[in-house]
Amino acid sequence: MQSIFGTDGIRGKFDKEITYSLAYKVGYALAIIVETNDPILVGRDTRTSGEFLFKAISRGIKDAGKEFVYLGICPTPAIPFLIKKEKFSSGIMISASHNLPEFNGIKIFDHNGEKIKKDFENRIELIMKEENDNKLFINKNKSISKNKDLLNIYTQGLIDTMGDVNLKGMKIILDTCYGSATTCAESIFKKLGANVKVINNEKNGLKINLNCGSTCLDPINKAIKENDADMGFSFDGDADRVIGVDSKGNILDGDHILFLWGRELLEENLLTNNTIISTKMANLGFEKTWKNLGGILYRTEVGDKFIFEAIKEKKALLGGEQSGHILSKINNFCGDGILTALQIAKYCKKKNVSLKSWLNSSFLPYPQKLTNIFLNFDFKNTNNIFKDSINESIESFSNIKNDNYRVYIRPSGTEPVLRVLVEAENKKELDSLSKKITTELRGKINKLSNNL
Repeated sequence: MQSIFGTDGIRGKFDKEITYSLAYKVGYALAIIVETNDPILVGRDTRTSGEFLFKAISRGIKDAGKEFVYLGICPTPAIPFLIKKEKFSSGIMISASHNLPEFNGIKIFDHNGEKIKKDFENRIELIMKEENDNKLFINKNKSISKNKDLLNIYTQGLIDTMGDVNLKGMKIILDTCYGSATTCAESIFKKLGANVKVINNEKNGLKINLNCGSTCLDPINKAIKENDADMGFSFDGDADRVIGVDSKGNILDGDHILFLWGRELLEENLLTNNTIISTKMANLGFEKTWKNLGGILYRTEVGDKFIFEAIKEKKALLGGEQSGHILSKINNFCGDGILTALQIAKYCKKKNVSLKSWLNSSFLPYPQKLTNIFLNFDFKNTNNIFKDSINESIESFSNIKNDNYRVYIRPSGTEPVLRVLVEAENKKELDSLSKKITTELRGKINKLSNNL
């Protein structure tokens, strides 16, 4: 059986790949596997399909003889934080992260608050395969109360990470993108004394990530300019990642966050072997500048679970992705966009610098071009001959590299696209190389897909 798990849990279009039946079986399988009788913690983002999928998951858990606690709409990082703090047996987050409203997904955490590993995924899939669809039914009238106190414990935990530093005198814009950050981001920054304006702050699953949030910075740029703000932070749908923007619209992506935060830790001699963990998407300019400071940038495949594994292996204290998904020791290496935004603001306050001037001291990025080649088929489930042929082309192009340019190509783990990243010191060379590679790949894919 082809695995239903991608780079970050299970994800797909609601009522196509992500169905009531699948959600029920996931809840049932997880409840069968967990070894204690402690309840399973379940949360979701604002998507309209989330409540429907929650009812399926909760019924599966109950049918397996276990209990659950419903957190309701919440940031994804609240789940692992509360699993550790309140001793839950495991947790489930219903979310498709940065994807558009028609998508949804299921992220699963073990008793340590860590995303489950491959062997755990295999055990879930084995039980799901054996489960009979005939016993399923939808109880649309079932109403389950949410535990609001638990969310308060999570938000207080974020505030506590600031120590005695407040954000008074700082004018900050937050884009909560109609998603999970709407539950608490504004109140957290206000409690810390910041002058806060929040945009796209309704819990609206029909608008989540739609022309806003960490994948679309136009709204926050406009708000920063109109309000003469010092900085802004734009979250994704489940608030596990963030992109920052300074007062002039310059972008603080995950690479810059890692470099600047890492440099602070480097100067304090707090980084094990001066190592930061990132992925093959990280900018070459970041890597070269970090090495010039005496640091090591260790690259993994794309996905926070790979970063987490490398962090443990290398005993690192900081890692993350260019997309703004940052893992730090502060919260047991769980990606948390709100926590990351708070730490950036905290450093600016402690150093008495603007985000603009701090960002100006970062590395000079190499020009990058990321092109998505859309696929009219599921790459994971296509036949092996076709897949091998595409992988052969990917490997051939990926081997094109030297000190001044780099190519990285991979199938997305969450969408039906092939991502082609090209970066070069010279913009003209970048455009030429990117065009050559994407044109050839599209031609080969179209030719092969016609024979499927």
